[in-house]
Amino acid sequence: MQVAIAGLGRIGAGMARRLARNGHQVIAWNRHTEVATELAAEPENLGNVTVADTLEAITGLMTAPRNVLVSVPSGDVTRDLIEQLAGVLEKGDVIVDAGNSNFHDSQARATELEARGLEFLDMGVSGGIWGLQVGFCAMVGGKREVFDRLEPAIRSLAPDGGYLYCGPAGAGHYVKMVHNGIEYGLMQAYGEGFDVMHASAYGLDLAAIAKLWNNGSVIRSWLLELAGDAFTREGNDLSDIRGWVADSGEGRWTVAEAIEHDVPAPIITLSLLQRFRSRRDPDSFSDRVLAALRNEFGGHAVKSSGEGS
Repeated sequence: MQVAIAGLGRIGAGMARRLARNGHQVIAWNRHTEVATELAAEPENLGNVTVADTLEAITGLMTAPRNVLVSVPSGDVTRDLIEQLAGVLEKGDVIVDAGNSNFHDSQARATELEARGLEFLDMGVSGGIWGLQVGFCAMVGGKREVFDRLEPAIRSLAPDGGYLYCGPAGAGHYVKMVHNGIEYGLMQAYGEGFDVMHASAYGLDLAAIAKLWNNGSVIRSWLLELAGDAFTREGNDLSDIRGWVADSGEGRWTVAEAIEHDVPAPIITLSLLQRFRSRRDPDSFSDRVLAALRNEFGGHAVKSSGEGS
């Protein structure tokens, strides 16, 4: 099927490539057109990528009803791009927000676009820079009939069993929000555990331990696998990485939602607060582990040990 991808950053480009390599016709738009041109020229994409020089060009390159997937940073950038698309698309076309938008924004956006005759899906995705290789876990909200229409493309994006229709508008981003809140807690626990071992007198091989635990242990996970990769590449001390840990918003929203519903969520809350602390005192080994993990799964930039705030 035809799918336009608007925004070819780390995730958007990965989704464009995965769709093209699975036989879908991808219309690629990026603010810097040369990025789309280079992607279209990749032989692995089987000639299935066509470049749209402008957002307006998307409509002429696609058969109605059109499906346009937006993959840009959440907030004003997403809002502005969707508003621009709404001005050029036609009644019945679909806009899919595949970024990490706040679910409240997605609920409002669905209502606004429906009033203009456009359809909307919110699709939270997990998989980071590894999504092209192993698939993007997709959590989708919106009208069921619109999801059904796009399901062939969503299926191609995801690994086996790796996508779900979660409910009406906002549900996809809601589930992804909680997913990321849980991720904060898991990462914090791994960081603290490796910090304890790093401080011990045993001279433990942290890379070897991470790999050991991924063979039969009850705490095995992909995050643990990535931790082992980071220790192998960066060394036991992660000495070149500064323990400065960003947060992209979903952890804050998860905590706010827990408070709204009187749900005690101390682990997620404290893991979020620990990220705030890392920016004032970025010398903790556990924070170096977190920074390394964010780089491993998402390609998020790390600060070097000699770099200021």
